[in-house]
Amino acid sequence: MTADGNVAPLRAGVELGGTKCVCTLARSTGEIIDQATVPTRDPGETLPAIIAILRAWQNTHGFTALGIASFGPLELNVASLHHGEIGATTKPGWTGTNVLRILSAPFDVPVGFDTDVNGAALAEMAWGCAQGMTDFAYVTVGTGVGVGLVVHGLPTRGIGHSELGHIRVPRLAGDTFPSFCPFHDDCVEGLASGSALALRLGERSARDVAAGDPVWAQVVHVLAVLCHTLVCATGPHRIAIGGGVVTGQAHLLERIEASLVASLNGYMRLPADAPYIVAPALGDRAGPLGSIAVANFADTGARRS
Repeated sequence: MTADGNVAPLRAGVELGGTKCVCTLARSTGEIIDQATVPTRDPGETLPAIIAILRAWQNTHGFTALGIASFGPLELNVASLHHGEIGATTKPGWTGTNVLRILSAPFDVPVGFDTDVNGAALAEMAWGCAQGMTDFAYVTVGTGVGVGLVVHGLPTRGIGHSELGHIRVPRLAGDTFPSFCPFHDDCVEGLASGSALALRLGERSARDVAAGDPVWAQVVHVLAVLCHTLVCATGPHRIAIGGGVVTGQAHLLERIEASLVASLNGYMRLPADAPYIVAPALGDRAGPLGSIAVANFADTGARRS
């Protein structure tokens, strides 16, 4: 129900991920009605399967807006001839695929399109740990590192969406371990992602690594530098950090915040009323609900292209 007692409209959303795509039918209030998952294979197999699910929902329930939150990089500039395309990705067959055009063509409803991490950030702002905030950063540390960055209530734009996982950071003294990133020897993703951690650990699993293991010092350092950059650049009211590397390692968030405070060194002060760096309140629902949040933006006209 909406605040005025009416039944909230239905939205459809698609979260396009590297291994799976989650289709969600939900109320604009975030109440999930139905969900379906499609394995991410090649576009010719994956996208028709998604469209079939959306068609069934449109025929049986009807929905008033569609949100697409996708892995990237994405072309989000509406003036570009490539608007709606996935850029140079490591996913075979997906580079140059116009997921926006293909998925939206069968449906005569407003359509929102953004990155999966921007969608997750919007979801946390609507229903999670950043409710009531207009400036917020959502960091996911998994296979790669992505940052959903919202400033003044809108995801950042410019020549492209946020790619803060690829900012270059100073290494800890004595660290010479190879970067996982093929583009940068010293970026956040190359040094602190799950893929980078797997290189460092060899046959060991990150889940089994004790809190006191030295490997976490590098992760804490790199993510604290990322947070320092976020604070100085856009001053988010809060930073949420999730993803497979951080989940299950409860000690990391507190250590990252302490390192951030030390790095700022009194020049900028963080809000003192609550932890500044937190876990996403929506957990693994942030991604799927992100596509619904993107659909909400499209339908209300609040979305900036």
